[in-house]
Amino acid sequence: MQLYAAEAFGTFLLVFGGLGTALFAAAFPQVGVGFLGVALAFGLTLVAGISAVGHISGGHFNPAVTLGLWVAGRTDAKHLVGYWVSQIIGGVVATSILAVILAGKPGAFAAAHKGGFASNGFGDASPGGFGLGSVFVAEVVLTAVFLGVILSVTAKPEYKALAPIAIGLTLTLIHLISIPISNTSVNPARSIAAAIYGGSTPLEQLWVFIVAPLVGAAIAGLIVRYSTRTEVR
Repeated sequence: MQLYAAEAFGTFLLVFGGLGTALFAAAFPQVGVGFLGVALAFGLTLVAGISAVGHISGGHFNPAVTLGLWVAGRTDAKHLVGYWVSQIIGGVVATSILAVILAGKPGAFAAAHKGGFASNGFGDASPGGFGLGSVFVAEVVLTAVFLGVILSVTAKPEYKALAPIAIGLTLTLIHLISIPISNTSVNPARSIAAAIYGGSTPLEQLWVFIVAPLVGAAIAGLIVRYSTRTEVR
């Protein structure tokens, strides 16, 4: 249970910090934090979460990360479903609390809901108007890159101290690249948590932000697993 509680907490922190910044601080064009602030919020909360509970659960906070680590042979299959459920619960609790806070200001929740609640999307729901194909490719590639970094920096004990920073900075960079494309998922739990408060379009498009990150993670896991076996031979 401790493993799953750690994953729920870490995902809660990631979603609450990242989406909270997107929904609140980025809403003020003149003094808000903008894309850079949102990207940093996701990266910094990931660093904090891994540093806080990574020693308990591994600090996945993302169903795609859990899948990629399993494919690469770095985590046990018996934890897959438990981790996924915990991550989704943590994310949904985070967006639910954000919704409660928004409800405290007249019209704030309605405006956030109308704007998609910082959900991911393609077409008209993409910040930059990118279509399904572009969004799918971006999510697959960037998730694969994310997993590649994670699998590399966690491969050796001597990298342990730097791993949270490297992983957090990578997530920040990924957001800087893809916020205009898809509003950045690379994390099905984050996408699910936002979509449930984002209205019909985010829910209709949600499958993309579940499938694409999982595909990208599996690709990275397979590459690492195959290359490791090749090196051993």
